[in-house]
Amino acid sequence: MSDWLSSTWEANWRSFLYFNLYRLVLAGLFCLVILFPHEWTARLNWMPSPLLFGLTGTYMAATIAGLLLATHWQHHFNQQLSAQIMVDIAIVSALMFLAGGVSSGLSVLLLVSLAAASLVGRGRLVLFYAAVATVAVLLVQTYGIVAQGSDQGTIVQAGFISAGFFATAILARLLGQRVMVNEDLARRRGEALDNQIRISQRVVERMQDGVLIVAKGGVLSRCNPVAKSMLGVSVDDPALPLESCAPDLAAALRHWESLGEGDGLHFGGAEGRDLRARFERTTSSDGEVLVFLEDVGRIKEHAQQLKLASLGRLTASIAHEIRNPLSAIGHAGELLREERRGEMQERLLRILNDNVIRLDRIVHDILELGRQSRAEAELLPLDEFCLGFLEHFLSSENLAPDIVVLKAPAGLKICFDRSHLHQVLWNLVSNALRHSTKGPGAVLIELLGAQGEGRVELHVIDDGPGVPETVREQIFEPFFTTHTQGTGLGLFIARELCATNGASLELMASGSGAHFIVAGRNDTCQLSEPNGVRAAN
Repeated sequence: MSDWLSSTWEANWRSFLYFNLYRLVLAGLFCLVILFPHEWTARLNWMPSPLLFGLTGTYMAATIAGLLLATHWQHHFNQQLSAQIMVDIAIVSALMFLAGGVSSGLSVLLLVSLAAASLVGRGRLVLFYAAVATVAVLLVQTYGIVAQGSDQGTIVQAGFISAGFFATAILARLLGQRVMVNEDLARRRGEALDNQIRISQRVVERMQDGVLIVAKGGVLSRCNPVAKSMLGVSVDDPALPLESCAPDLAAALRHWESLGEGDGLHFGGAEGRDLRARFERTTSSDGEVLVFLEDVGRIKEHAQQLKLASLGRLTASIAHEIRNPLSAIGHAGELLREERRGEMQERLLRILNDNVIRLDRIVHDILELGRQSRAEAELLPLDEFCLGFLEHFLSSENLAPDIVVLKAPAGLKICFDRSHLHQVLWNLVSNALRHSTKGPGAVLIELLGAQGEGRVELHVIDDGPGVPETVREQIFEPFFTTHTQGTGLGLFIARELCATNGASLELMASGSGAHFIVAGRNDTCQLSEPNGVRAAN
């Protein structure tokens, strides 16, 4: 056996057990032949005698012992195999001598034992077994010729049988090596395939996109956890019809299968997700189809993250490159105002001062966006907080008390950072006032207990023209504004502050006026980092 085969050889105990079972059956046949002689066994010349009973009994006992040992104590394989082969050679040679030598045909039994040993044995031991069997047969036949006067020509027959021992051992060993190589190759390929399957499963499970395998008839056979979450499919739903969990996707799949079109379908998934589906045929015999699901909202969110990261790098530049020169311009304007040079100069200085103030507000909002910190939330009584905010806001803006109306039932609380909620309300009420009629009751602040358990809602409603449908999707994007004096950051910062405090800010559809809702927790605080804001620091 080569060094590689020797290093990879493993004891084949199962085959060894089968070999011992064969020996047990053979021992039983020997006993039956002795106990119940028949015409076809008469040529063996086995007359019942103590020696014959002793040999068959010893062989039966040795076979049973070997079988039990190989079953319950699987150690020292070569030693056990060698011992069993030596017993076979000794017993069969003795029985062959009693039956008249090689002419009895019992030497064939040694061929079977040697072939079995060569298949399960290791290395040069199989040649050793053949050599021992050869010596035993030649000694038995030589003794028969010398002591019992057997035909001398039988020694040639014994020689051919001995050559057959070596041929059987060598050929069986070559066959065993071939089987061993194939088994090792199959084992290594099986391990590689199993590893590849495990890696592929882990990759599919960890993918941020959903992957579905749809069998013929629109049956959802397998899908990864992300796809289950996107479609709202239960883990315990085997062979689920695609029509039952995603009708739009099932219709698009049928259209794609019939026309080969429909790739890039957008449809709604679980929890209001905006999903996009792509289809691809497989080469499997079952004709399965791969469906890839992409969360369009997640892609947009990632793009927003990149945008905010760029914004964060910009704020650092703004702080040094714009604010310092802006301060110098404002200071110079103040110095020029001290010199009285006429009405035209006063008008120009007012324009200069107004634009400096506007630019300073833009820079302040941008820097505020970059400096948003983690919320220090507390359970705030909303009625008291809104009353205090409203007094401060009306006095700061010099407004009449009846322009902003507050409906705040007692007992409602919200988990929010005090300064963050103040800034959110200031942005919302300022925007509402800017777009309202500025008459009595132009802006309404209303507090409601939400339908869901543990939620509270803060509504800000104005009586203005409302938000046009064409800009509703962009209203919360940074730097988007419809006002000539606006920075486009107020609503964006307000929404980010709400997200930081585990709340949400949404624009609701309404018949007239803009309607914003801040929804937060009123029992426990669930806080998170600002969405993409930390990258701006």
